[in-house]
Amino acid sequence: MRPAFDDIFMELAQNLARRSHCIKAQVGSVLTKDTRIISIGYNGPPSGTHNCDEEFPGVGCPRDSKGSCSLALHAEQNAILYAVKNGANLEGTTLYVTLSPCIACARVIFTMKIKRVIYLNSYAEYKGIGIDEGVEFLRKFGVEVDRYIPKENVESQLSIDHLK
Repeated sequence: MRPAFDDIFMELAQNLARRSHCIKAQVGSVLTKDTRIISIGYNGPPSGTHNCDEEFPGVGCPRDSKGSCSLALHAEQNAILYAVKNGANLEGTTLYVTLSPCIACARVIFTMKIKRVIYLNSYAEYKGIGIDEGVEFLRKFGVEVDRYIPKENVESQLSIDHLK
């Protein structure tokens, strides 16, 4: 049986998450238009700086005033920034991401006119908070957002295992 593109792109996003140097969570994303990949990303510090797991082994990078990574770009940000840097028009694209977007990423996704977001794991569940603010924001303003549910016939290891 041929896999659906949703399955292919989400599996790629999970594999990309494994490239992350983040100690706390590894997140991957794939930005697509129709059935073509526009850009990919995973969370980590900006290119040309340093990798958290190498500079701060075992503990990760310092935290900012809100308790988040002080250095990391999110997977969605990396995919979007690379696409824009290379002149891609993101209007009408679909973003696959292994962790639902935070509110800051949701604002960027909406601004870039991305039409659909498919996520694997819930940011709210990962953080232990009551609501996926990013998901709610996107839905409120007309972006289609769906949680990816692996098909029973798709043999994959898609899980929250890549979140530490």
